[in-house]
Amino acid sequence: MTTESENSELVSCIGSETEANNHSTINPNKCGHLEVALLYDAPMRKMTVHVLQARDIPSRDRGQPTHTQVRLLLLPSKKQKHKTKIRAGDHPQYMESFLLHRVNPEDVNSMGIRLRLYGCERMRRERLIGESVVSFANINLELENNFWLSLEPRANTTLSGCAGELMSLARSDSTGSTHSMQHGGVPELLLGLSYSATTGRLSIEVVKGSHFRNLALNRAPDTYVKLNLVSSTGQELAHSKTTVRRGQPNPLFKETFVFQVALFQLADVTLMVSVYNRKGVTKKKEMVGWFSLGLNSSGAEELAHWMDMKEFQQEQICRWHVLVQS
Repeated sequence: MTTESENSELVSCIGSETEANNHSTINPNKCGHLEVALLYDAPMRKMTVHVLQARDIPSRDRGQPTHTQVRLLLLPSKKQKHKTKIRAGDHPQYMESFLLHRVNPEDVNSMGIRLRLYGCERMRRERLIGESVVSFANINLELENNFWLSLEPRANTTLSGCAGELMSLARSDSTGSTHSMQHGGVPELLLGLSYSATTGRLSIEVVKGSHFRNLALNRAPDTYVKLNLVSSTGQELAHSKTTVRRGQPNPLFKETFVFQVALFQLADVTLMVSVYNRKGVTKKKEMVGWFSLGLNSSGAEELAHWMDMKEFQQEQICRWHVLVQS
């Protein structure tokens, strides 16, 4: 049985409501609320996530309609990702289900999901409206759980002190150097892409990194990002790199690079993105990790980012990418 203290912890952590239809008790939240349901199948090692609806979404300027999308990520591995279709309105009905595999009974209590609500407007950057992190240790896995989540800004969610599991699962973009290195997060890079078929300009913005480490020296590394544009035959067409960010586990780069790629070439090129650590006075470099987009994308998320860039031309699309360890 679940004790009263465990119940209160669950409500404080995930903003749930025991009665999904009881909207009157949901506290106002500037980032909105999201209704989800979770059902765990232990023998099959699967978790079904039903993304149902959202409400109380902050209205946009000038009364324009809001278009939103929910994206979910299995933690801490971050290797299973899903997203809903884009829905319009202040009270969007998603009604979509997603299956998470390899959720082993012996590991389930150290796992969880992160749900993010994005505003997706044409000719605009994607905007993160709010997020919530759910730890599987804080729900009854023998029942189907249906609850409303209070969405919060990213830093609020990841720094909430409601459970130790959430601290180890979530990533904070505002953590200090020492905390971030002890956090156990996966190294990631936020990258913005845009393309204009008219001018043939491929714009790449290296925005920021997360959880970069120098394990050998037990301190934050001195890192930079290198971009290589490669043809289908492996020939390098263009390259560039950022300046070095010294001693920062979550470095902010905010540097933009432009490569010329004709429209007929776009389907045949690969953009290689590599993060390097520059070591000491010798300035010897070692790779922190990499990923690739385009013809030879390193994963489904990278391919989706590239395809979205091609679809929404001249609009910058920003996405986080997990670095492949070298």
